[in-house]
Amino acid sequence: MLAGCGLQPMYAGGGSGAVARALSDVAISPVEGQSGWLVRNAVADRLGAGAQSEGTRYRLDIRLDDKVEGLGQLSNDTITRERRTLRARYQLVDQQSGAVLLDATAGSDAGFDVVNSEYAVIAAEQTALENLAQEVADQIVTRISVRLSKSR
Repeated sequence: MLAGCGLQPMYAGGGSGAVARALSDVAISPVEGQSGWLVRNAVADRLGAGAQSEGTRYRLDIRLDDKVEGLGQLSNDTITRERRTLRARYQLVDQQSGAVLLDATAGSDAGFDVVNSEYAVIAAEQTALENLAQEVADQIVTRISVRLSKSR
């Protein structure tokens, strides 16, 4: 019934399917900073490779913009709430031809309360960054999967 409507499962064949093989053929360029390390590792986990750049067909270049800004403010100018925003601009490049196959953005944000405990605020910022890195990685890999499934 699914074939009748023209839809095909993107991950047909599991780990040996065309999309899974293409995803494992993507090398991830180094990304700066702690947020870059988190995003790169999360993307590599989802791709099933990415650590090596030798002999891969595709290269993924990622640039991040990581911001923390105050939102809630009391009358004495004390910030009570902050928002952490993580945005990624990424390109999937065919290393054989040099063509850019995908040029897109991904991003997410998270809010957290600023409390009297400095440790709690630092922990909230770190947890927000870790969660945002996972969300951004999911968005990147989904878009790459869709793009590579169309070229197969």
